[in-house]
Amino acid sequence: MSALIPRPRAVRTSPGSFEFTRREPVSGPADLTDAVRLALPALDLTGRAVGAPEPRITVERDKDLGPESYALTVTPEAVQIRAGDATGALYAGQTLRQLLPPDAYRSSALPGVRWSVPCVSVEDGPRFSWRGAHLDVSRHFLPKREVLRMIDLLAVHKLNRLHLHLADDQGWRVESRAYPLLHEVGSHRAQTTTRPFRGQEPAFDGTPHGGYYTLADLSEIAEYARARAVTIVPEIDVPGHASAILAAYPHLGAAPARRYDVLDRWGISPAILSPLPATIDFLSAVFGEIIDALGAVPYFHIGGDECVLDDWAASGEIEAYRRSLGLGSVGDLHAWFLRRLADILAERGSRAVVWDEAFVSGMLRDDTIVMPWRGAQVGRRAAEAGHDIVATPVFPLYFDYAEAGSAEEPAAIGDAITVEDVAAFEPAPSSWEPEVAGRVLGAQFQLWTERIPDARTLDYRAWPRGCAVAQVTWSGGADGFAEALPAHLTRLDAYGVEYRPPAGPRPWQRGGTGDRRHRPGAVEVGEVMRRLDALTHEADSTRPSI
Repeated sequence: MSALIPRPRAVRTSPGSFEFTRREPVSGPADLTDAVRLALPALDLTGRAVGAPEPRITVERDKDLGPESYALTVTPEAVQIRAGDATGALYAGQTLRQLLPPDAYRSSALPGVRWSVPCVSVEDGPRFSWRGAHLDVSRHFLPKREVLRMIDLLAVHKLNRLHLHLADDQGWRVESRAYPLLHEVGSHRAQTTTRPFRGQEPAFDGTPHGGYYTLADLSEIAEYARARAVTIVPEIDVPGHASAILAAYPHLGAAPARRYDVLDRWGISPAILSPLPATIDFLSAVFGEIIDALGAVPYFHIGGDECVLDDWAASGEIEAYRRSLGLGSVGDLHAWFLRRLADILAERGSRAVVWDEAFVSGMLRDDTIVMPWRGAQVGRRAAEAGHDIVATPVFPLYFDYAEAGSAEEPAAIGDAITVEDVAAFEPAPSSWEPEVAGRVLGAQFQLWTERIPDARTLDYRAWPRGCAVAQVTWSGGADGFAEALPAHLTRLDAYGVEYRPPAGPRPWQRGGTGDRRHRPGAVEVGEVMRRLDALTHEADSTRPSI
């Protein structure tokens, strides 16, 4: 019973076991039984047939249980589930799946497997409401099938948010019928850098890269996610990171006479959208298309990070517009721009989410959610100011960092974030005052894809570190995680996840000696954190202009 990830709130075992038969009927409200069946595909559970004996598996709604919560009782004769909602029923099913043999994670049931679970009583519910993953599909596009697979893996781990980074300098990844050049021009680049570190001689692969999701694809992704209790959080990162947008529509830039290409290298670009009304109208239309495609969108991320404001300051038209608004600096204009977009989203029923640079301006709507990627210090300030926050610090939740400072690793941005580092993370530090800690909605891990070119590398980076995020956000701590992980990895083996083994990469997962080899020490987490700490101290007395 120690092998459950994430660890339930309370588990009591008793003698004996319950043995499933395939196509076993399950009874209860349709939304709850559908959720349980979805979590247990290998068992091929059915509905109760008219006139059939009373099913041994029952699911009932319990209004005394909170959202996402459940109680599970297994005896030799029956399986009983009580759930606060359909999500709780789904998660009860996921716990049952972990109690079954690892073959329950295969796409099809294998002959000869004994589908039994030990007798147990489980009471469970989440510590945090936001338990998620961020997936950058701009730097390297991932086909729809990989997004759907990621949703499945999040659901397996009781993770419930998928933050899709749909636009950046290196690509625009969603169809627009209002502005079709976005996907016709902005969705692909001619080549990609193969030497990403400073001081290296530039080199490129000479291979086109691109792709985008149609609006129908987004609708499909959202429906698939909803059935698995995962909320899609779209991100269109503005006003910076705008090369792909401006390659399609240069007149929306702060320097409209300039021409842009979709960027073929990494790093911070000076490309920035104009803050003028035409840009607001453009973004309002595009946001509307995405919201309509996804259906209900409770959260919409608008970025706000790493903006180089030089072109705003150099533009006479933008400066005149700033003065007409009564704003004192281009930093104030940056804040006003993001506040205006948040107001537009609020009219559509969506809460704006921003990276922490946007918080520093002090002009956010009260309901805007802040993601403090530069660490707990700026996160605490945002929470003290009354904002809900989602913890997203570089250390230890940026999974584009290597798992070890070893030349055997595949290329990573730096060293090193281990499974143990992630498991030790506190989304709401115990040193924070209760009112401030109460503003922490949860946490998510970030998969920035400059150095994640394909789905196999994505698996390697995400798991098992993502398992540790599931534990700390659901259970509130790492107790029992290290002991449970070896058994859980056998489930991932059956599922076909190409995770990083705890002992190090398999021979075919290593970086090798070519351009994809890792460079230990090229960028270290400690150095990054020192730089970020300096930035957050500097931000106390200055407006954002980075």
